[in-house]
Amino acid sequence: MRIRVFRKTGVLAALLLAAGGMAIAQDSDKQVVNLTLDRALEIALSDNPTIRVAEQQIELKKVSKDEAWQSLLPSVDFSGSVQYTVLAALMKLNGMEFKMGQDNTSTWNGQFQVSLPVFAPTVYATMNLTKNDLDNAVEQCRSSRLDLVNQVTKAYYQVILAQDSYDVLCKGLEQAQDNFEVVNRLYELGGTSEYDKISAEVQVRSLNPNVIQARNAITMAKLQLMVLMGLSQDVEINVEGSLEDYEQQLLEESLAQGTVSLENNTNIRQLRNSETLLNQTLRVQKMNFAPTMALAGTYQFQSLYNDDFDVFNYSWAKSSSVVLSLSVPIFRMGNFTKLRSTRLQISQLHENMKNTERQISMQARSCQDNMKACAEQVASNREAILQAEKGREIAGKRYEVGKGTILEMNNSEVSLTQAKLTYSQSIYNYLAAKADLEKIIGDAE
Repeated sequence: MRIRVFRKTGVLAALLLAAGGMAIAQDSDKQVVNLTLDRALEIALSDNPTIRVAEQQIELKKVSKDEAWQSLLPSVDFSGSVQYTVLAALMKLNGMEFKMGQDNTSTWNGQFQVSLPVFAPTVYATMNLTKNDLDNAVEQCRSSRLDLVNQVTKAYYQVILAQDSYDVLCKGLEQAQDNFEVVNRLYELGGTSEYDKISAEVQVRSLNPNVIQARNAITMAKLQLMVLMGLSQDVEINVEGSLEDYEQQLLEESLAQGTVSLENNTNIRQLRNSETLLNQTLRVQKMNFAPTMALAGTYQFQSLYNDDFDVFNYSWAKSSSVVLSLSVPIFRMGNFTKLRSTRLQISQLHENMKNTERQISMQARSCQDNMKACAEQVASNREAILQAEKGREIAGKRYEVGKGTILEMNNSEVSLTQAKLTYSQSIYNYLAAKADLEKIIGDAE
């Protein structure tokens, strides 16, 4: 029985080792991509499906634009028919009988027709409408790019924030372990109480879950960034750097803040494009009251009463004609209803534009205020870190000489860790507010 258990245990261990080896091999096969913010944006703008869909929408609008002006080109049609008369109709008039054709004969007809619009105001207005529709599609694509740039930028900074937080917590855990070793040695020598030893050990164990959670936060932040970039799970990304690297840039930009312009805001530009489209639509609808003129040419050939199918020996009668037609609309109630509906939509759009401009202006002001507040917090938090480090050093020395307590030392460690986390968070908040401001003013591309 012991031998069987040993064998089963050995097989299980071998399987676990093999599975572990396969997992390591799979991880080693992953392609590692070193990312900067510019590189991340470049990959996202080239591989993200949303951007590709928006670009295809532009191509679709270009096709619609070509379709509009192609309505002015001449059209050529051919129509043909073959009629076989089994029994011709008999018509009686004033005691006389007339045969309307011949029995068991075929009639062949063919016709070429060329049509050309001479005056088509609706087509001219529709051409301008499709041009503005294309401009609107381009702006919508730009809006998608701005949204993606904003999301990727904040996701990139989120990865750095998660990494910085993880480093801070790891250093705090290492310091707590060092403190525990010092307290444990003093306890073994009889220089401190068991309560201090337990407190130091609890401090170490309480930090472990935070470190694990921070490590998971890095994984989730990277996954979010990879999804936005359009990367598969076969790729491993490596984001280097720290939020501390942006502190000097942050302070310089906070001093150079000024008024912002909303001329390039994509929401406002889309509303203006919508206004132009509605005005063009109104013009197209007005053109429904205008007359239209068209020129058509017809060439026709016909062969009657053929009793065989020797087409090339038929007797063909040929004719041609040119027709200039004029169509003048007199009354159509639906045209008046459409005009009224479009005018109401234009009025609604004007109100929406005013409200949107006010909201966006407030958002821009809020981002600027947040950036200013975060810049002030960064400077304050930097001083808080220096003070916390000094406090931790003093608490450690006091405890070593027996004048301090373990509670003071633990509190100093917590204060330092919290100060560092707050410092990193304030820099991230500034960068996120800056990304939102760049999106609002339309300079995030």
